[in-house]
Amino acid sequence: MEFLLGLVIGAIVALSVTAIVVRRRLRRLQHAEDRARRQERLAELGSMTGGLAHEIKNPLSTIQLNVQLALEEIDFAALPLAAREQLSRKVASVGREAARLQHILEDFLKFAGRIHLAPTATNLASTLGDLAEFFRPQTERSGVVLRVATPATAVEAIVDEQLLKQALLNLMINAHHALSAMPTGSNRELLLVLDAPTSTDVAVLHVVDTGPGIAPERCAEIFRPYVSSRTGGGSGLGLAVTRRIVEEHGGSIDLRSELGKGSDFCIRLPKSGPPATRALSAEDNARRGLLDTLLRRAEPTAAPSR
Repeated sequence: MEFLLGLVIGAIVALSVTAIVVRRRLRRLQHAEDRARRQERLAELGSMTGGLAHEIKNPLSTIQLNVQLALEEIDFAALPLAAREQLSRKVASVGREAARLQHILEDFLKFAGRIHLAPTATNLASTLGDLAEFFRPQTERSGVVLRVATPATAVEAIVDEQLLKQALLNLMINAHHALSAMPTGSNRELLLVLDAPTSTDVAVLHVVDTGPGIAPERCAEIFRPYVSSRTGGGSGLGLAVTRRIVEEHGGSIDLRSELGKGSDFCIRLPKSGPPATRALSAEDNARRGLLDTLLRRAEPTAAPSR
């Protein structure tokens, strides 16, 4: 009887563990399918609109050039000072709008176009240090405290450093915008954190702010294109571009936020590099192994002693 009871309990435990494993694998499969569908939609979007976007960029550049020439001509025009100033303001507004449209167009091309990675072994602590040094003048002007926390030992990952910097900078700009809007005297901190457990192949980067936080209903949609709470100056594609860059590296990005306390954007990247890089490396190793085998077989054997 006890033996049968033990078998039943063991079977129940085994089924429970199996169910948990199956659910986890199904979730991973669902995430992979969702990512594949997004990549397919982006590829279609890029092929349909890439050429059109490039055609729009050319006249925008021409408009900006002619605006600059017109402003120079207005300065020397035989017009009363008040009339010249009024005309200059009108022409300059055209130039600003053209520049804004070009900025939006460039962000769109980054989002919809094909991303070409140039991954190399990168010291991630140095990457965060470079970003902090570049961005600190802006935070100092607005009274935001910028801090960096990295491990004592170097953490390397195979990434496209320039694209990773762009992804992190998008997050920093958004966080800085939220912090700058807070009342003077508030706790306004922007924190860059690097965490890379030696037991895993994953490097974790955090962009944390002590801002107003993001409502739960917005957290699910904030990485979608043109979803932005900024009233001006943004294209609404910054976070979408960031997610695209992270996913091209084979990583993921998550958001944890609490109203009134702040937000934590967490990026997880494989230290061994993007999937394509790892596949290429494995293929290269296999080719080298095959070549070594063929060379060994081709080596002349010693003549037998008589």
